[in-house]
Amino acid sequence: MTSLLGISGSLRAGSYNTKLMHEAARLFAPDSFVVGDLRLPLYDGDLETAEGIPPQVQLLADQIASAEAVVISTPEYNKALSGLLKNALDWVSRTKPNPWADKPVAIVSATGGRAGGERSQSSLRLCLNPFRPWVLPGPEVLVGGASGEFDDEGRLTNDRYLAALSELMEGLKAMAQSGR
Repeated sequence: MTSLLGISGSLRAGSYNTKLMHEAARLFAPDSFVVGDLRLPLYDGDLETAEGIPPQVQLLADQIASAEAVVISTPEYNKALSGLLKNALDWVSRTKPNPWADKPVAIVSATGGRAGGERSQSSLRLCLNPFRPWVLPGPEVLVGGASGEFDDEGRLTNDRYLAALSELMEGLKAMAQSGR
């Protein structure tokens, strides 16, 4: 039995990163797949002091903790991960115990530009470091020019991207099944 949590750093209905996250899940072929909801309040220490951890933040932390593996698809906004994704990481960092510790994680990205999200992946890796997950080093899946890389059903059409994503998901599944 394998469980996968998918996190997309974009809320847009037609998000290429959400499509890429679903493609990753299809290739991973988990027994269960859950999509994390990042529609969270902005992190505010005063809110946390007054009301505690918001229920939707605790739900996301619980989903991370219970998944055997996580795939994060990050857009690149102004040379870094999205504020939406950073806000979710900030909130989840306030939950106890750390749900990310020793969690197998794969990072993918899709962008309209040609670089495919290199800088967003780099900034996301940096933001994840304090949580101590096992982030796969590669292969890097950087889908550039994303508007032309998905068909009407949201499937990747580029064989090179599909091969890299397949290899990454095989590695993530192997890591999850081995307990690391």
